[in-house]
Amino acid sequence: MKVDHEIWGDIPLLHIYDEETVTAKSPVVIFLHGFESAKEHNLHYAYQLVNRGIRVLLPDALLHGEREEDLDQVQLSLRFWEVVLTSIEEVDYLYKQLKERGLLETDQIGLSGTSMGAIVTMGCLKVYPWIKTASVMMGAPAYVELAKAQIAGFEEKGFKIPLSQEELDKMYKTISYFDMSKHPESMAGRPVLFWHGKKDHTVPFEPTYAFYESIQQDYAEHPEDLTFIVDKKAGHKVSRKGMLAGTKWLADHLA
Repeated sequence: MKVDHEIWGDIPLLHIYDEETVTAKSPVVIFLHGFESAKEHNLHYAYQLVNRGIRVLLPDALLHGEREEDLDQVQLSLRFWEVVLTSIEEVDYLYKQLKERGLLETDQIGLSGTSMGAIVTMGCLKVYPWIKTASVMMGAPAYVELAKAQIAGFEEKGFKIPLSQEELDKMYKTISYFDMSKHPESMAGRPVLFWHGKKDHTVPFEPTYAFYESIQQDYAEHPEDLTFIVDKKAGHKVSRKGMLAGTKWLADHLA
């Protein structure tokens, strides 16, 4: 197994593959890390996928990992949606680079992530029909609802938000374009697995589960393509079982 540190455009990433088994005809998974995390923290996901014959890209998000800037947690939190929207754009760039570099000769490409990475995954599913399958680990389809809850949480803690109501409304309008709860038809029946801990207070469980329930009728003819794994004991951390289920899902649907 090779772990190559590369920079594609402005994006530092780990490019992971098995030289003996992975070719340009092999499937690819782009895996996105969470808030305040970095690419190398998800090597265990890549390990499982590469062992199933998949090429994996682990990129660093804006303001994270090698792209870190001298920001405290509050400053970084206030730029959360900037990071999310930039990541959505960069996923498309990585996809085009895979094609240009001759590393993806098929349409067998999946997307996954944890926490912020899973939130980005939902936004990408909204705008990129080329995504064949996804594993959403602690993600949120309802962008506007989550953003409003985040702002309310800041204010409850006594932080003054350095944005006017007009600026907030503009942000809500921008992210609503990527809000899958407002555009459920964009799922387009693609195979998607959700994993979420019921005790998650960072990315709340209920809105994501409500979205899953709301789209079940769209999968009525192929219900096996939509799965939600509920971990009743878990908070905001993917269990080993969840990690194994998420990677198995991607490998099975890209086989």
